[in-house]
Amino acid sequence: MAYCNYINTMAEPSRTLHKNYHDYHYGFPIHDDNELFGRLLLEINQAGLSWEIILRKEASFRKAYDDFNITKVAAYTEEDRERLLNDAGIIRNILKVNAAIENARVILKLGEEYGSFEKWLAYHHPKPKEEWVKLFKKTFKFTGGEIVNEFLISIGSLPGAHSPDCSVYQEILSHKPMWVK
Repeated sequence: MAYCNYINTMAEPSRTLHKNYHDYHYGFPIHDDNELFGRLLLEINQAGLSWEIILRKEASFRKAYDDFNITKVAAYTEEDRERLLNDAGIIRNILKVNAAIENARVILKLGEEYGSFEKWLAYHHPKPKEEWVKLFKKTFKFTGGEIVNEFLISIGSLPGAHSPDCSVYQEILSHKPMWVK
């Protein structure tokens, strides 16, 4: 069942939480590297859990990871790592915490080479999902097939966020997502 239809089967307050994400975030192109990093961080943390858990904890993630500021997260120390592992507001998984810090450092390097994380994504576009997965696994930590697929769909790099009969679909097209080009 498509996400567009799935949220209509949910009871409140889950429905409102998912509907907000569906209507205003999912599949819309993101042009801010910190927000791209934040979305990748959230997708990584969702692995093995429900997306609803992540949506409920998004504000806590944002606070714990300095509003997804790549430069700040890349500079995190062992003390910051311990702080994150003790923060009940986020997912306290050492592999996911380590991935966030390491991936921030990688994104800074990509920014030096390509100008930004967004430009790195654009440089490699278009690719089939399988090639994206290989590239992400080679470049980032804790990025398997589902994480990469959902990340790219959620930021408008791959199609599939909304069904063509969804009211949000046309709105997304007006933002010229990468998959349309």
